[in-house]
Amino acid sequence: MIVVMKVGAPDEEVARLNQEFQSWGLTPETIVGKHKTVIGLVGDTIDLDALQMQDMSPWIEQVLRVEKPFKRVSREYRHGEPSEVMVPTPNDVIPFSEQAPIVVVAGPCSVENEAMIIETAQRVKASGAQFLRGGAYKPRTSPYAFQGHGESALELLAAARAASGLGIITEVMDTADLDRIAEVADVLQVGARNMQNFSLLKKVGAQDKPVLLKRGMSATIDEWLMAAEYILAAGNPNVILCERGIRTFDRQYARNTLDLAVIPVLRSLTHLPIMIDPSHGTGKAEYVPAMAMAAIAAGTDALMIEVHPNPAKALSDGPQSLTPERFDRLMQAELSLIGQATGRWPKPAAMAL
Repeated sequence: MIVVMKVGAPDEEVARLNQEFQSWGLTPETIVGKHKTVIGLVGDTIDLDALQMQDMSPWIEQVLRVEKPFKRVSREYRHGEPSEVMVPTPNDVIPFSEQAPIVVVAGPCSVENEAMIIETAQRVKASGAQFLRGGAYKPRTSPYAFQGHGESALELLAAARAASGLGIITEVMDTADLDRIAEVADVLQVGARNMQNFSLLKKVGAQDKPVLLKRGMSATIDEWLMAAEYILAAGNPNVILCERGIRTFDRQYARNTLDLAVIPVLRSLTHLPIMIDPSHGTGKAEYVPAMAMAAIAAGTDALMIEVHPNPAKALSDGPQSLTPERFDRLMQAELSLIGQATGRWPKPAAMAL
C-alpha cells in the first residue's frame, strides 16, 4: 500500500503519519520524488480501508494498494518514478537510471593475471567504458573448469581499478566471501545461478554496496523481481537488474535466448534500472554488436560486454568475448550512433560541461 502526499506536504506531517503507521505495526518507507513524497507501507494492510486513510490528513492526496507480489520493487511503490542507483567510482559518481546516460561495463569473464586485467581495463576505459567486469570467483557447470583465482584475483582487480579509474563489478558466490569482495567491488554481482540463493540475497541486501542481480537462466520475470524484492526487503534499495539470456529449446546457434522484450516489460513493472548482457545472451562474439545496438534501441539503461585481449586463449568464455579493437569500433561507431539517436549516449570527457 502506498500513501501519496500532495505537493508541498510539510516534513512534519510526513513524520507524524510515519509514526502513526508504525503504531499500527506497519513499516513505513518515505520516498521523496521530484514532485511528490510517497509513503510506502509494508506489512499486513489487507484490512485497512484506503478511503478512511485518506481522511487522516488534508495533505494526503491518494491511498493506493500495490496488488503485485513484489512490493518495494514495484513501479507503483514509487508512484511511477524511476529509481537512481548512484555508484561512486575513483573519478566520478555514476548514475544507473532510465533518466541517465547509458552505462557501459566491459572486461573479461575472469581475472587471469595482472598484465591482462590492467591492459583490458585501460583499453576499455579509453573506449568509453565506466566499469570493469571480471570474475574472481567463477561458477562453472563443470567442476573441472577454471573456477577463478579467488582472493588473489581481488587484489588484481584493485590494481586495475587504481590504474584505470574504472569502477569494479565482480560476482559474489558465497556469503563467506562477501566482506572481502565488498572491500574491492563498487557493485556486487549476484549471478544467474545464485538468483534464488535466498541466504545470499539477504546478506547482500543487508550491506550498502549496490547489487547487480542477473536473471536466472530459466527464471520467469516474477521470480526475478521477487529475488530483487529479497534484497530491497533486507534494506538495500540499490539494485540493478541484468538480463543475460534465458535457456530455451534452440541452443544450436546461440548460447542463450536474449530476451530484449523484457526491457519494456520491466519498465512497466519496476522502477529499478535495467542492464543487458549480450555476451552471455548470445555466446558468440559476432552476435554481440547487433544485440547491444538493439538493446539501446529498446531502452536499456546499461550494457555489460565481455572483452579480452586474446579471446582464443581466454580461460573462460573466449568465444563470446570481443577484442579491445572490436570493442572500440563498437563503442565509437555503432553504439554511439544508436545512443545519440535515443538521447542516452554519454558525452566524451573532453566535451562534458
